[in-house]
Amino acid sequence: MNMSREIKTDLLPRLQARYAQRGREGRSRMLDELCQDYHYERKYAIKLLGGKRPPPRGCKKPGPDPQYALIEPIVRTIWLAAEQPCGKRLAPALPLWLPHYERHHGRVSSRQRQLLQHVSSATLDRLLAPARAAHPLHGLSGTKPGSLLRTEIPVRTDNWDITRPGFLEADTVAHCGSSLAGDFIWSTTFTDIFSAWTEGRAVWNKGAAGVVAAVQSVEAELPFELLGFDSDNGSEFLNHHLRDHFALRPKPVGFTRSRPYHKDDNAHVEQKNWMWPRQLLGYGRLECPTLLEPINELYRLAWGPLMNFFLPGLKLAQKWRERSHWHKRYEPAQTAYQRLVGCRQLPGPARQALRDRFESLDPFRLKEDVEHRLKTILAARPACE
Repeated sequence: MNMSREIKTDLLPRLQARYAQRGREGRSRMLDELCQDYHYERKYAIKLLGGKRPPPRGCKKPGPDPQYALIEPIVRTIWLAAEQPCGKRLAPALPLWLPHYERHHGRVSSRQRQLLQHVSSATLDRLLAPARAAHPLHGLSGTKPGSLLRTEIPVRTDNWDITRPGFLEADTVAHCGSSLAGDFIWSTTFTDIFSAWTEGRAVWNKGAAGVVAAVQSVEAELPFELLGFDSDNGSEFLNHHLRDHFALRPKPVGFTRSRPYHKDDNAHVEQKNWMWPRQLLGYGRLECPTLLEPINELYRLAWGPLMNFFLPGLKLAQKWRERSHWHKRYEPAQTAYQRLVGCRQLPGPARQALRDRFESLDPFRLKEDVEHRLKTILAARPACE
């Protein structure tokens, strides 16, 4: 039989006191007697006599209270509006979004604010584990080699000065659905290597004239001077129009290309292809020319400011190999805006203009604007088909 509650209340404290005064052999004999009289497992008897009584069934497990559950609704709201970043990117984004959260969703208590300031990236990932979204499959690649100027546009063999902004990588993404046949819209993506500042433009059939117009549009709105331009070997980039655009100016821009079949040469822009065109517009087919202007306005007025000012990204700081394993260490996550403002090589007026623009933006309004413009674009697709 098991020990009754009354016996435990009266007898157990005396047994524990005797157990504490006994030597090893005496404790062993007491455990043998307790297990024989009450049919206890020996480990359970050790816990009883040692004063480490396990909690009864149905009680809360030992350990600290789940205090971070208090901020889960706040974190979830910001995480959804910030395009579901990982914990390492979400943690530095919380201070940027929190003032705007209070304006849209109500006041945050002092206890919640304290927890939000100290929450780790691992805790954020655990909090948001139930809400993780599944990613769709990859789409098709539409890059066709351009052989016209391959002998005139050099392969980039040296390392650019990535301690300053101005060196862009460029790539294209096909909005072709399941077939590359026919005419459809392409997205061109441009990423600065130093700051990860990214811009996107939509073009029709990635013709040379359209790509040059997209480059001109992006260059006019960059917060820094364009110093170098690197692309893949696609025919949309390797053409006379783009070469002359960079060469025939008072201060020419370096124009280089990656090695054929080496996507890692343009790794900075390749990793943005999911977050920019794919995550926003998906893998469906966009074959209506009238959608070009709405998509470009979406990129320029809503999606670009949201990504560059309010969504931090990671940058590789160190990489080394030990035997067959590669080790990587990353810099603390920052937004492209934060990297540019902290860059002393960017002129003071340009940094101040960035600060003024940041103060004028609201990430929750930008997110609403993205959703509104995206619904308009997707609603217009059936009418074009």
